Amino acid sequence: MSEEQAQQLLYQMQVLESFAANLEQKEHAIVTFLREAMASIQSIKAIQNQESESLVPVGLGTYVKATIFGNSKVIQDIGAGIAVEKDPESAINYLETRIKELQVALNDTSTQKHETMMRIEQLKEEMNNFIQSANPSQQ
Repeated sequence: MSEEQAQQLLYQMQVLESFAANLEQKEHAIVTFLREAMASIQSIKAIQNQESESLVPVGLGTYVKATIFGNSKVIQDIGAGIAVEKDPESAINYLETRIKELQVALNDTSTQKHETMMRIEQLKEEMNNFIQSANPSQQ
């Protein structure tokens, strides 16, 4: 292996390590969204069919008390700045669908990350072999 090939290996490792770091961030974001979706479902179920008091944020750490009626509609963001009003069951169904999509995305991201880490290990092994062959006196 030439020095130029070793530099290419090093560059590939750096690119893959950067890609792996991005996948790690993506994985954390997906897990955060999953937790939020599950918490939303629990909250909707908890307030269904009963009246409860809650605090509504109005800005800068200021809240007002509000009464939530058990038969209240749920306002749900569906993307692109659009929100729709849904009954609680429809909102829960939508969230459960999103959870399934997020779980698929999480599995795909984890698989990609695992494959990337395996490739990085292969490249490290190749680099170690190159270093050992370049310095036969240290074997």
